[in-house]
Amino acid sequence: MSALLIGGTGTTGSLLASLLPDSFVATRKPAHDRHVLFDWDDPETFEPALEGISSIYLIPPVGVADPAPVVESFLSRARFVRRAVLLSSSAVAESVSGMGALPALVRAMPEWTVLRPSWFMQNFAGDHAVAAGVRAGEIVTATGDGRVAFVDAADIAAVAARALTDPLPHNTDHLITGPEALSYADAAAIITEVTGQPVRHRSVSTAELAERLASWLPAEFAALLAGLDEDIRGGAEDRVTTTVEDVTGRPARSFRDFVRRTSTA
Repeated sequence: MSALLIGGTGTTGSLLASLLPDSFVATRKPAHDRHVLFDWDDPETFEPALEGISSIYLIPPVGVADPAPVVESFLSRARFVRRAVLLSSSAVAESVSGMGALPALVRAMPEWTVLRPSWFMQNFAGDHAVAAGVRAGEIVTATGDGRVAFVDAADIAAVAARALTDPLPHNTDHLITGPEALSYADAAAIITEVTGQPVRHRSVSTAELAERLASWLPAEFAALLAGLDEDIRGGAEDRVTTTVEDVTGRPARSFRDFVRRTSTA
């Protein structure tokens, strides 16, 4: 099937594009012949991007409080698309609006999959706030001793590739985690051991974290992120699934392996 990868230049999308070299990458700035002009803010780009497409990897618009209307408008024009694979999150609950409304829209497609990954291991690298803490030697969260089965984005992409290309549609939600649940203190200890760089975890209250984040993020969004940390503290992400191995045939990558690869790179 001809796949259109929305978000194909992002963390999971770029990895997925390398797994599916015949796919088309939706982007606002096409750079080569496998790129297709697409902009969530410009509905005029929707139908041309869908021409000849039979499956979609769908990442909703970033920074939009309620992406459901624009996603619904886009999918309504996908008349010849049989299969849609939505990147959602284990932390997003079903709802009638907002991010939680998107799974229901995708389930209305003839063939569908909803990916619900846990928190990305990639948050410990790059430009993420947690990564900044790693570089500074102190990760600050409101998670307490709560644990998360951090997952490698490469494993998410591998599951997505199967969901897009398997002859039989998955027609299910995939809860995707890494192989072990770790507290941020556990993660900091692994980083220290593997890299030799001392890193520790300091847990603060939800209100204090929201105040810290609000110094560089909108206050409403800062409060939302701090609330997710509070959910982790309450055990919401303390679970491990075998989805990666069940779908791809190989085990999910461990956090220790991720740190080794990242520190080497």
